[in-house]
Amino acid sequence: MSQSAEILLLCPILVPFLTGVLALFFWNNRRLQRLISVLGMAATLAAALFLMRTVSSTGIQVLQVGNWPAPFGITIVADLLSAVMVSLAAMMGLAVTVYSLAGMDAQRESFGYYPILNVLVMGICGSFLTGDIFNLYVWFEVMLIASFCLIALGGERAQLEGAIKYITLNLISSAIFLAAVGILYRVVGTLNMADIAVRIQSAPGGPATTLSIMFLVAFGIKAAVFPMFFWLPASYHTPPAVVSAIFAGLLTKVGIYALIRMFTLIYPEGAVHVLIMVIAGFTLVCGGLGAIVQEELRRILSFNIISHIGFMIMGLGLMDAGHAIGKLALTGTVLYLIHDIIVKTNLFLVSGVIQRLQGSGRLSSLGGLYHARPLLALLFMIPALSLAGVPPLSGFWPKLMLVRAGLEAGRYLIVAAALVASILTLYSVVIIWEQVFWKDKPESRVFDRSPISDPLPRSAWLAYLLPVAALALCTLAIGFWVEPFSVLSERAADQLLDPRGYIDAILPNLTEPGPAGLKGAP
Repeated sequence: MSQSAEILLLCPILVPFLTGVLALFFWNNRRLQRLISVLGMAATLAAALFLMRTVSSTGIQVLQVGNWPAPFGITIVADLLSAVMVSLAAMMGLAVTVYSLAGMDAQRESFGYYPILNVLVMGICGSFLTGDIFNLYVWFEVMLIASFCLIALGGERAQLEGAIKYITLNLISSAIFLAAVGILYRVVGTLNMADIAVRIQSAPGGPATTLSIMFLVAFGIKAAVFPMFFWLPASYHTPPAVVSAIFAGLLTKVGIYALIRMFTLIYPEGAVHVLIMVIAGFTLVCGGLGAIVQEELRRILSFNIISHIGFMIMGLGLMDAGHAIGKLALTGTVLYLIHDIIVKTNLFLVSGVIQRLQGSGRLSSLGGLYHARPLLALLFMIPALSLAGVPPLSGFWPKLMLVRAGLEAGRYLIVAAALVASILTLYSVVIIWEQVFWKDKPESRVFDRSPISDPLPRSAWLAYLLPVAALALCTLAIGFWVEPFSVLSERAADQLLDPRGYIDAILPNLTEPGPAGLKGAP
């Protein structure tokens, strides 16, 4: 691989790291911190998009840090799924940073908000790009520390309560993950994920099954799947909306990415896929039921996060139903990831604007925004209807793929759960629409069409609406011009279903065929 390609592969990690360090040197200059962070996130996005273009045109990119050959050194690798996820992370990082110019208060900015945000993005990108399972744990911890700082930043009582629940469950997840990594190393003698995929084929069946369950639990907690999801709605509504937005868009998706990588590369077959299917069904329904009984806007959206995680792991569970069905299901999963990251981030950003305008997130205290802020109503409606899967918006197409895959596999219960979850999601966003935008303002019995008092300057409104409008346009683009996104998702699914390309890119010197048609160690 050329030196320029190596630099490109490192940029999504190094640029946010250097941006965060540079911002620290201007601790007392908030304006300069803002400028540095916006430019750094824009540079990260540009590098991520170039990386995705390179991977799409020339194939999987691999960097062996320090020129130590795999499996002995640290491997950085980008296939199509990794490149797509890094690009989405950088895009959401830029959107959130621009929004923060108006949505983050001066006190939290002075406590290091922008450096911490950059460290969080670095940890997320590192998780997507690592080819080593121990370094995946390391990047998870970088991400966990940064996210804990963000969720507790400001020290409000509700924040600290949510932060304790958040950190406790995630530390349990990390402990299980680290224990599984240690046992895995004892069983196969390597931590490189491509090398593990080769060696695990000849490992004893008992430890391999136990390890697969341990990884499922560890990553399942981080992804907030049933029954390990209760920490998410207890914590995501407590920090400022801009922090909730980056959490909603990306943090659980790192857990889902880890599940996809683990159960396509290392454990592509086995009874655990049936368990994943059962978990997906309960996650779909429980999240949807939780959303319709909430009274706080961001708690409704938090339960919707949980429900739609079920769609993504549903595709993973269908992988064992045959190659054609597995390909369709994984294509739907990748496309759903693209759609969901954009939509969930946008909905939480809109919720922040609503709370800023009316001073509350409780539905009973909101109302009247349809006539007072029609543009805001439109910008809410686009991601909300997409989340519910209304055609032809972006959420409809991956749901159609997943439902079709479920029907072709004869898994009618999971299809029923998916349809019920979609109806519950639609009902929950209709509740939000009626309570926030359509009903009278609580303080007046007669509908007041006068504008809501606006304490914000035009520059602040620009910082609010520019990222929200940009993400809404992305949602429309995916919905109305779905073919290029579908093709990209299908190519990523092909790589996941046939991991030989991933393994050969990392371990090019393996020459003897190993079990299951993969190349094994000589």
